Amino acid sequence: MAADARSDVRSWNMKFLGYSDQGGMPGGTQVMVNKKHAYIGKNEGVSVIDVSDPRNPKAVNFLEGAKNSWHIHLQTHDDLLLVIDSVDFYMVKPIETEYYGKSIDGVHSSMYGKRGEDFAAGMRVYDISDPANPRQIGYFPVDGCGLHRIWYDGGRYAYASALIDGYTDHILLIIDMLDPTKPVEAGRWWIPGMWRDGGETHNFHGRVALHHAVVADGIAYGGWRDGGLTIVDVKDPANPKLLVHRNWCPPFGGGTHSCLPLLDRDLLLVADEAVLDNCADQVKYSWVFDIREKSNPVSISTFPTPSDREYCSLPGHFGPHNFHENREGSFRSSKVIFATYQNAGLRVFDIGNPFRPEEIGFFVPPLPEKMTERRKGRPLSLHTADVYVDQEGIAYLTDFNAGMYIAQFDLS
Repeated sequence: MAADARSDVRSWNMKFLGYSDQGGMPGGTQVMVNKKHAYIGKNEGVSVIDVSDPRNPKAVNFLEGAKNSWHIHLQTHDDLLLVIDSVDFYMVKPIETEYYGKSIDGVHSSMYGKRGEDFAAGMRVYDISDPANPRQIGYFPVDGCGLHRIWYDGGRYAYASALIDGYTDHILLIIDMLDPTKPVEAGRWWIPGMWRDGGETHNFHGRVALHHAVVADGIAYGGWRDGGLTIVDVKDPANPKLLVHRNWCPPFGGGTHSCLPLLDRDLLLVADEAVLDNCADQVKYSWVFDIREKSNPVSISTFPTPSDREYCSLPGHFGPHNFHENREGSFRSSKVIFATYQNAGLRVFDIGNPFRPEEIGFFVPPLPEKMTERRKGRPLSLHTADVYVDQEGIAYLTDFNAGMYIAQFDLS
């Protein structure tokens, strides 16, 4: 393990290539790379970065968002860019400090003013045939506080987590993209007990809310924060069918966030997100499940917890956040896995033996120069949020505050 091209970068088996402050707007959450351009979702809108030369990325555009709104998650495929609109819960009350880790049951969009004027709720659709100059061509409105994250890797349907009025928290919403200028709802699914206005009641522990689902071969693999994992058959979008619901919170700390199906090996990876500083919500894990029988997923191992530093004692959150999701056109592997670990940067794992995953590389950027995220009273901390890896092993990393880092893993 040694310092790389920058003395303030820590890395092992990864080479620092480039950095962008995203045109002076360094905050960012989700990143997609398409047509040699990186699209980065953030609070204020979407940054567009030309990465045709990864060693010299250049900010080329910014798509302005709506006031009091988030635009932190997005998806690209071919000539389409999908971007979420949601109430920015840190700009407006009443749940300013409670969005992560606590139930938001009882929230209604009217608490935040008038939808479409005081905030935006829905999904924007852009044409990116000219990648540096996205052009909005459609919009999908949501009767509620908006979307959190989307899965779209081509085809007819997009799959989103949606906070719709009348439900206790985010549910699964299926969106028909047959006409991308006029997306329409195709179906929805939720864990029983979430439809408050339908008379359902529950005794959930913690916060039960879909973060997002990754869909493969008509099956949606979803992480529900403190509600665990669901595997849902969505082949008929109007009639989704639950195959199984598993939850390990308690005794573990919850925060189930990201799923990655590896169908060629009958494996499913599931990451639990840390949402509190200094491991106050327990050390979180990335789990490996055997899904040969999808109605009976069996946990067979966890990824090793990064141990090159005492990360729980450092400022901020420590633990899994996102996997690189093996999208069409990107680096795809069911053995080498890239995962972001918040204040521990990007980690690379070999799961050739799924019963004994091994860490084989990491890239830890330096602390940001300043905080730009909207949560109040945050300590100066690293927060590597998302990663996209291209076919050459070049990883594009976002941070809530520190801009986009570009590093390469040796795939040979």
